[in-house]
Amino acid sequence: MSDAPTPPATGREWHLLSRPVGWPEPKDFALVEAEVPAPGEGQVLVRNEYLSVDPYMRGRMSAAKSYVAPFELGEVMQGGAVGEVVASNAEGIAVGDHVLHFFGWREYAVVAAKNAVKVDPQAAPLSAYLGVLGMTGLTAYAGLLRTASFKEGDSVFVSGAAGAVGSQVGQLAKLKGASRVIGSAGSDEKVRLLVEEYGFDAAFNYKNGPVNEQLRAAAPDGIDVYFDNVGGDHLEAAIGSLNQGGRIAVCGMISVYNDTEPAPGPRNLARLIQTRGRIEGFLVGDHYDLQPQFVQEVGPWVRSGELKYRETVVEGIENNLEAFLGVLRGDNTGKMIVKL
Repeated sequence: MSDAPTPPATGREWHLLSRPVGWPEPKDFALVEAEVPAPGEGQVLVRNEYLSVDPYMRGRMSAAKSYVAPFELGEVMQGGAVGEVVASNAEGIAVGDHVLHFFGWREYAVVAAKNAVKVDPQAAPLSAYLGVLGMTGLTAYAGLLRTASFKEGDSVFVSGAAGAVGSQVGQLAKLKGASRVIGSAGSDEKVRLLVEEYGFDAAFNYKNGPVNEQLRAAAPDGIDVYFDNVGGDHLEAAIGSLNQGGRIAVCGMISVYNDTEPAPGPRNLARLIQTRGRIEGFLVGDHYDLQPQFVQEVGPWVRSGELKYRETVVEGIENNLEAFLGVLRGDNTGKMIVKL
């Protein structure tokens, strides 16, 4: 047992005060002091070290029916976190162990041992378990290989490609033998990053012109797989460039998350008939059976540097909300992490 610091009586946590309409605003949230309880039977107390902020959290701030329960008003929010166990009342997890769990947006969390996964800080930096080796990485892996049925020789287009999931999708496709990988991003700097650091064959800035024209120029022979993080004009462009038997995996549609009116759908869905193409949405939560295989295959690529990743790190729990809003604005390159 290593000596862990005695936890304080209180810790800070973020509460949702009201459900945002359109873009979330600071008045919808509050950072409050809360009591740090002792862990009950089968529980551990974790001092969070890194917190994850992700686009899907915007959906949980709404009361609309969705695949996951909304955040409760007046209650602490949730999200991926990794930290050190400072008190344990559970077999198999000791004080000093590091665990990954889902009780972020707070400094201290009481977690049932069955909901905590031990991670090795020697095998990879702790923050990597929230991103490249965590839910982010598994999202890329499951979406590309299982939902989009990627196979060697496929031409792949990824939107939001400089983001945490997108950058990993493109690199996984390259490592697994894609014939061509194309990415779109929202700045010339991110486009350079895709080609020079992540090894994409081509990339374009979607703000520089119509997406369908830029995609056709980047993929003159069409695409076999589209990994969709954006929706909107990107999805329409991808359908327009889809080859026979093409597959589209819908991971996210960040372009419409803060819309108050429904966005118009792709106008060219009839092309799916000609191409026998398919569009399939997926949630990473349905694919946790792939986690061991994913870590086994991707872990060595991360350690060897063959699979590169970026993190945008914001310091301090008081900046957790600003970091989340930054993800919605696209301020981050790679995974947005909050370091406590």
